[in-house]
Amino acid sequence: MKILVVSDTHKNYAVLETAVKKNPDADMLIHLGDGEHEFADINHAFPQLPMVYVGGNCDFGTHKQTHVVHACNGIKIFCCHGHTLGVRDGLGLLVNAAKQNDCRIALYGHTHLYRTEVVEGVFVMNPGSLDSPRGKNKPTFGIIELSEKGQIKMNILAMETK
Repeated sequence: MKILVVSDTHKNYAVLETAVKKNPDADMLIHLGDGEHEFADINHAFPQLPMVYVGGNCDFGTHKQTHVVHACNGIKIFCCHGHTLGVRDGLGLLVNAAKQNDCRIALYGHTHLYRTEVVEGVFVMNPGSLDSPRGKNKPTFGIIELSEKGQIKMNILAMETK
């Protein structure tokens, strides 16, 4: 199973649409917040693609959930924007929340800085930002591949910019 992970699109529908179109083999899209308007539009444009969304600190509409636990291929994924878990100060609260929910993967956004690592046995990913990356980085998104045997592979990919 291939999961496209994005965050912090901040009303930039074009970059979100480009990421989805560049990954036609994705089985699912997870958006980690700060992009509720373009998420609604992408959900309408690609109704066949299963999608998950969590609200970010810049979302003020219908997406009030600050975290969601979603299971894929028998693997639980903790999805959040991260602002309520203090991810700018460290990953301790995020990892603890994932563990409390029996999740093997924890996803977050908010910092606009991409990152993948394993912390206390939890696979952690921040896909960065498609719209406004920080640290002189290019716009990025994440790909998670889950095997039928429970193996997890995470990658960060840069968007090609013109």
